[in-house]
Amino acid sequence: MERFSVLRRLVAEGLGSALLLAVVVGSGIMGERLAGENVAIALLGNTLATGAALVVLIWVFGPISGAHFNPAVTLVAALRRDMPLRLASVYPLAQIAGAVLGVWVAHAMFGEQILQVSTKLRAGGSQAFSEAVATFGLVATILGAARFRPDSTPMAVGLYITAAYWFTASTSFANPAVTIARSLSDTFAGIAPSSAPAFILAQIVGALIAAGVFGWLLRAEKTS
Repeated sequence: MERFSVLRRLVAEGLGSALLLAVVVGSGIMGERLAGENVAIALLGNTLATGAALVVLIWVFGPISGAHFNPAVTLVAALRRDMPLRLASVYPLAQIAGAVLGVWVAHAMFGEQILQVSTKLRAGGSQAFSEAVATFGLVATILGAARFRPDSTPMAVGLYITAAYWFTASTSFANPAVTIARSLSDTFAGIAPSSAPAFILAQIVGALIAAGVFGWLLRAEKTS
């Protein structure tokens, strides 16, 4: 892997996060407008666009920054000593700033008011639990693919998120930066700010559990 400066890594994380959120929010708006009030069709369009974009974005930005786009993934990388703590401490700033910018870009593309606050409640224990499960699965996918088939990681992540949109009650945000940014969009993909803290806490818990479980599971036994 080529070496890139800290600035380039941060720009890659910010730009990748911005493009990801432009896809998430933009495809949600498009899906809702075209689906004729059929929420399932709108969600399907949102799902396919997000999963496909993730594959491409990880391919493009992975060699530069690792393509985390996610503070929970960065936290796990830091705990596993896969990246310096000082760098890991600033990645989330770039990810959150980029994600918010991506939301604003989506609003601008669809003629929406740029500055918004979501009113879409996603409350309840089942929603938070879903986020813990979704993030556990995401981290498991990343660690497992990176351990055994690193070249397949972009595809594995995209496929997992595509599936998780549908098997989790929360539609799998699985990302604190995404959660914060989506609280600033009162559209199909939004989440009310009052619902965001429970999501973020659950995401961190799910990521930490996955880091512990797969840190043990993927450790090969020494042979004599």
